[in-house]
Amino acid sequence: MTTRLPTLGPRGEGWVLIQGFLLVAIAAAGSTGPAWTGDLRVVTAGAGLCLIAAGAVLGVRGLADLRENLTPFPHPRDGARLVETGAYRLVRHPIYGGLIVGSAGWGLVTAAPLVLALAAVLFGFFDLKSRREEAWLAERFPGYAEYRARTKRFIPWAY
Repeated sequence: MTTRLPTLGPRGEGWVLIQGFLLVAIAAAGSTGPAWTGDLRVVTAGAGLCLIAAGAVLGVRGLADLRENLTPFPHPRDGARLVETGAYRLVRHPIYGGLIVGSAGWGLVTAAPLVLALAAVLFGFFDLKSRREEAWLAERFPGYAEYRARTKRFIPWAY
């Protein structure tokens, strides 16, 4: 798998910096709400809490399943193995998926349209970052193309 996406450093350090900036912006943007109140706020806050919980489960499980393969960088560690079990049986990037779902939930809890917009930006960013990462994974693991073909990217059974 080839990609025109930049590496942003030998291990993808630039991708991690951009990700950190986006996550801090999402957290801070929660203070720009609430844009809606009343019964709608109660409903969206409940839905948002459910999304935050689901995102946390997906992301934490993804972290736990990686074990010694865990790295903050998109480039795989030397000696890493391809993980296809646990959360990785459902999605190729459960940590990214968890952060996306959790960010959308935060936008609903805080009733902040800016958070929801930034969650959409985060989705687009992770889509690009995962494509760069998958190019490296395909170079490293001969079975990656088959795994990619049968496994969703971020959200189980959806995307």
